[in-house]
Amino acid sequence: MDYLKEYEKWCTDEVFDEETKNELLNIKGNEKEIEDRFYKELEFGTAGLRGVIGAGTNRMNKYTVGKATQGLANYIKKQGVQDKGVVISYDSRHMSPEFSEQTALILNGNGIKTYLFEKLSPVPELSFAVRELGATAGVMITASHNPPKYNGYKVYWDDGSQIVSPVDKDIIAEVRAIESYNDIKSIDKETAKAKGLFNMVGKEMDDKYINTIKSHVLNPEVVREQGKDLKVVYTPLHGTGTRLIKRVFEELGFKNLYIVPEQAEPDGDFPTVDYPNPEDKAAFKMALDLAEKVDADLVLANDPDADRLGIFAKDTKSGEYKEYTGNMSALLIAEYRISQMKEKGILPSNGMIIKTIVSSNLTDEIAKYYNLELLEVLTGFKFIGEQMKIAEQTGDRKYVFGFEESYGCLIGDYARDKDGIAAVLALCEAAAYYRTKGITLWDQMMNIYEKYGYFKETQVSIVMEGAEGAEQIKQMMSDLRNKETVKQIGKYKVLTFKDIEQDIQKNMITGEVTSTGLPKSNVLYYALENNNWCCVRPSGTEPKIKLYMGIKAGSMEEAEKELNELKEAMVKVVKG
Repeated sequence: MDYLKEYEKWCTDEVFDEETKNELLNIKGNEKEIEDRFYKELEFGTAGLRGVIGAGTNRMNKYTVGKATQGLANYIKKQGVQDKGVVISYDSRHMSPEFSEQTALILNGNGIKTYLFEKLSPVPELSFAVRELGATAGVMITASHNPPKYNGYKVYWDDGSQIVSPVDKDIIAEVRAIESYNDIKSIDKETAKAKGLFNMVGKEMDDKYINTIKSHVLNPEVVREQGKDLKVVYTPLHGTGTRLIKRVFEELGFKNLYIVPEQAEPDGDFPTVDYPNPEDKAAFKMALDLAEKVDADLVLANDPDADRLGIFAKDTKSGEYKEYTGNMSALLIAEYRISQMKEKGILPSNGMIIKTIVSSNLTDEIAKYYNLELLEVLTGFKFIGEQMKIAEQTGDRKYVFGFEESYGCLIGDYARDKDGIAAVLALCEAAAYYRTKGITLWDQMMNIYEKYGYFKETQVSIVMEGAEGAEQIKQMMSDLRNKETVKQIGKYKVLTFKDIEQDIQKNMITGEVTSTGLPKSNVLYYALENNNWCCVRPSGTEPKIKLYMGIKAGSMEEAEKELNELKEAMVKVVKG
């Protein structure tokens, strides 16, 4: 793309409004800024369309959102499923209400019925609603846990999962085929309503969603009994979680919910945090301060679209609040739910657990112990949703649990994306249950490690912004892929090397080369000695290259020491 030519077009073409033109004229002469805004078009990654809000082809604005929506509309009409409709929801980010209504009216302008949530609502409820309403697709306006300047556009298909191949590629092709923003069709809201195309989703969907996740509680009597004493501090990080969390806690009998007051209301500026990510300990500062004051047992945080859950739990022996990684919290929930399902005789004989390729190998041990099939998929919850759909269609497997290391899990098959609301509920139920055994969640986490081994994981992100950064990331992956295959990382021999983009799996001992069995993706994976591993991939939603690694050891201290050594060794390999 000739970015200067495209910039001039946006500054002069009558299709663009004066506000957009003025914003761009204010950066005239700033070639680096112009290049960043126009060197490419936003593309669908692991979570759809995501970018900085502003004018330009590489920005989230009404033109790029409009083009994406028109492409989606064209695809839906070609499939002949426009009568089933599209569900649309949004979170607390800047421009989310505007983008969501614009999306609805463009779809309406193409004769496609829409169901727009009347209040900001989380990702899992949208996924649930797509299935509940029998819609052909869903759109969620959110940038998840990104900094305030971002927004995004996630597309879901009729199973409630984010789009996967070939649907994603076909929609992208339709978007790219749109040559002019003049090709975007839209109608006004009153006309859309009169035609029965513009519809609202309200409390009735809240009722159905909440009743569904409540039905997944395994020990309701324990929740009622222990819920009177369990103290929980919660923060939605200025996002969508408060309304639903308050309601589900009240209805189940959790009596001591303390919501961080400064973070309870939706606010796209996210004024109390650098960025609203429950993976970041800094985002918990206010919640941990409140926890100290009220002597809370648990400290929980959802991200703005409430698909992720971060937790701290009190260790009564030390009095400290212990931080859980996404692997730890998900597998604590998994062990609780699976063990209880087995005890109650409701664990399916053909049950499966699904994890992503960069998630903990502790999952493998839990699956083996409970005789469940383990499926491993690429990073992105949409690939978990894809396997759930296949299992639903064939009937040969029954979904039990799925998660990814980035703080997201799903406890049932009622939706097809991460559910941070249900995860809060499941975590609190587990805490209530273990109270009856005289132990805390931290005690139980240590019990899990004693049972299966001390698994510990971490990741490193190397941020490289702009066109130059994108090229550097591309070069780093190319260098790593093309240099002589890495045979050792730190003190560990590489046993198996996977280049998933080239569909190569090489046994480094025998030299045998086989297929990875995974869809092509720009991912390099190294299976090491002693059940250890490393993985490298570019982020699909942010300007960074991500390094993942995991260790199994005989104690927590040993695991932490060896993980740090492995991290340093892997960074050296990647940086050359």
